[in-house]
Amino acid sequence: MMDLMASEEARTTTPTTERPPAATTAPRKGGGASPASPSAWTMRLVVAGIMLSALNLRPAITSAGALLEEIRHGLGMSGGVAGLLTSVPPFCFAVFGGMAPRLARRVGPAAVVCAGMAAISAGLLIRPYAGSTPAFLAASALALMGIAVGNVLMPVIVKRWFPDRVGSMTGLYSMALAFGTSSAAALTVPLTGALGGNWQPGLAVWAALAALAVLPWLPLLRDRGTAPAPAAHEPAREERPTTLRITRSRTAWALAVFFGLQATAAYIAMGWMAQIFRDAGVPAGQAGVLLAVTMVMGVPLAFVIPRVATRLPHQGPIVLVLGVCGLAGYAGLYLAPAAGAWAWAVLIGVSNCAFPLALTMVGMRARTGAGVAQLSAFAQSTGYLISIPGPLLVGVLYQGSGGWGLPIALMSALMVPQMAVGCLAGRDRTVEDEAAR
Repeated sequence: MMDLMASEEARTTTPTTERPPAATTAPRKGGGASPASPSAWTMRLVVAGIMLSALNLRPAITSAGALLEEIRHGLGMSGGVAGLLTSVPPFCFAVFGGMAPRLARRVGPAAVVCAGMAAISAGLLIRPYAGSTPAFLAASALALMGIAVGNVLMPVIVKRWFPDRVGSMTGLYSMALAFGTSSAAALTVPLTGALGGNWQPGLAVWAALAALAVLPWLPLLRDRGTAPAPAAHEPAREERPTTLRITRSRTAWALAVFFGLQATAAYIAMGWMAQIFRDAGVPAGQAGVLLAVTMVMGVPLAFVIPRVATRLPHQGPIVLVLGVCGLAGYAGLYLAPAAGAWAWAVLIGVSNCAFPLALTMVGMRARTGAGVAQLSAFAQSTGYLISIPGPLLVGVLYQGSGGWGLPIALMSALMVPQMAVGCLAGRDRTVEDEAAR
């Protein structure tokens, strides 16, 4: 394990021209300042904050999906509005995620993530008791706003506190994110039954988990740094304010499109894969379990893939392996959806692990904390905008054709450009260098 971590440190540690924040410096005896490592207690708080925050980045979505029928009846929501709910999360992520870097520069990323967790908790607590569809959507948007800033700033915080452990920490929080996603999908219905069968407390209970995620960030509110903390042997460097024109970077654009296409595949799978199995004759209960299998695949692989990615000079081979798994899974869904259902669920679950790979590449394709913040906001905001039409288009094709042939063909076709731009994004270069040229 230590050898692997040392290898990752050699691969991911990059020079920075940004001065470390005051919290990481200590006065020398002879005057001046020298870097000092954060205390072990502080590092434990950061790790706890990262893990608890990651657990809360998807339950707002999957818990509502598990109770969608009850929500519709309870609020008198039309079928069309319920269908549009599948596109609300990526829209909010795109709109609100772009605000995160500016807020982080003003008050610090820890403070923004802390506020984001509070917004998630408030939104999840309010929306079940909102009483109308517009109010339900407004409370959902509040929670999704908190998720959006968390999405963008998690790579920034990892780069800031763990510049030599980008792969390990990205893997840990990606694993926690996948665990939170699958847990909310699997436990919301049983929790609703245990709380009396009413969908409102069953949906509101997830607010407690988000409230818990606020606590580790409170002692860190004074930390306003976005630059990676230097190692103990590294001298403090003079800060040079830079303006990074992220849109000049081909790698940034490739990563944004890659992020958008993998998000499209993930939201299509979450929204429609169970229905594909049910239409093939798979019982409803088993179809739900198959969808859970697809999501659970992200728990172990979300930890392994980022660590492997940081040890490679080019992440293209991983992109291709994940893409081939996706194509094989889609082919199976078309040719024998019921006969090989378990195999297709596993293959598509592996393919959906392009998400932690994309997050890892965000941390690797920029040298500085400010660069990671800009790249994360650009890639995720642009990517989530790209992903909005996918689930809706699949529904239109399914309704228009009366079958799954055309939707599966679309899903397969989108995997090809995903593999191509993923290979471009995986090249060993930084957005700072490309933007400067």
